[in-house]
Amino acid sequence: MLKRTLIGLLRSHEATGDKAKDPLLKSHIYKLSKEKAWEEVLSTLKKMQGYKLLHEVKSVGEIVMEKRTMTGRTMDITVTVIGVNPVTSAVDIYSASKGSLGDLGSNYRVILDIYRTLDKKLAAFKA
Repeated sequence: MLKRTLIGLLRSHEATGDKAKDPLLKSHIYKLSKEKAWEEVLSTLKKMQGYKLLHEVKSVGEIVMEKRTMTGRTMDITVTVIGVNPVTSAVDIYSASKGSLGDLGSNYRVILDIYRTLDKKLAAFKA
């Protein structure tokens, strides 16, 4: 976690993906069609405390949210639901802090928080 804070001194964004070096930032795969995954992810995100849903674009599987930090900074978060095949979907998250300073690892923690919530809700479908 210290390494993340040090990286966060310089960097103000964090993203997940299938090629992520950090295992905690790997795309999360669920055994759900894109349609079903979209519905589940969207309804779960809408209920998360401290996050504000800004807009959703079902056709591209994108959900845009924001979160205010305790210091008053705004974080822009994009959650993407990707259909891998007809019965499997991947969920990726990109989080960026507005402002010139680094985020001290807060984008990393936000991503882990969202993944933890989704994994709990979709435990039966985790691949």
